Amino acid sequence: MMTRDNPVRLLDLVLLKTFVSVVEQEGFTAAANQLHLAQSTVSAHIRRLEEALGCQLLQRGQMAAHPTQAGERLLAHARHMLRQNTLAWQDVWQQRLHGVVRLGIPDDYLVYLPKALAEFEERYPGVELEVRCGLSVDLIQEVQSGALDLAVVTRQPSSPGGELLCRESMVWACSSGYRPQSRSPLPLAVSRQGVCVFRDRAIAALEAAGIAWRIAYASASLSGLSAAVRAGLAVTVLTPSMAGPDLRLLGVEDGLPELPKTEITLHRRPGTLTEAAEQLAQQLKAHVKARSELDTTTWQDGVASGE
Repeated sequence: MMTRDNPVRLLDLVLLKTFVSVVEQEGFTAAANQLHLAQSTVSAHIRRLEEALGCQLLQRGQMAAHPTQAGERLLAHARHMLRQNTLAWQDVWQQRLHGVVRLGIPDDYLVYLPKALAEFEERYPGVELEVRCGLSVDLIQEVQSGALDLAVVTRQPSSPGGELLCRESMVWACSSGYRPQSRSPLPLAVSRQGVCVFRDRAIAALEAAGIAWRIAYASASLSGLSAAVRAGLAVTVLTPSMAGPDLRLLGVEDGLPELPKTEITLHRRPGTLTEAAEQLAQQLKAHVKARSELDTTTWQDGVASGE
């Protein structure tokens, strides 16, 4: 309740932007990097915002920055106010983009989406995004038919083309306590036959190395495959960017064959894209490249240290 001692004040959009970034980036250091500010400046912004509101907005003493109950209430308003600020600027300068952009992406590559799409929506709040998940082979057909504007997919032998975004290492993965050397034939958790290059390349590598294998779990969903692997039912093949912290990545030192790299590509529908779709394509290209480089470096460091 507002009183004379607690009047309504104008909130600083700069401070709100810093607050939203700290929450979304889950920390002061990452937010400072995103905003190109010193970490001390980010801390000062949060302190000033808390002083202005008279309440604590972030929980202290944790690895990641999580909002308090008051912070959760402010977060929705802050995002809305920043969105309206962007719309105002774009309307005044007649730079506002409108329309709908339809993006297709496999479940496997959802790791690439959150930051890229959040930044796109922040920059172009007048554009409506529609994201459809599916198998790479199906998404390519939908792009070619015009049902989708863009699709980020795994390049398949049966569906070449598209713009190469990055090449990622393919790695074996298992649960933390799993020992693949003790299982013969090696149980695999893979997608169904004929739709996934990961499955084909894993089997080809095992047969070339003379390692017996069997399909223990088949699913078109990465979450389903990961659940089977975490339960210790099988070994799977993925890229470092797909692996969560609860999966252990394996290499040749674990008795498994080396795997080739996989290619991630961007497909556009026939004809000229709208400006909004082209802007999203550029945003995705930058984020996929940056994410791939970070994950590859992290994986290589982990393998070198024996983790």
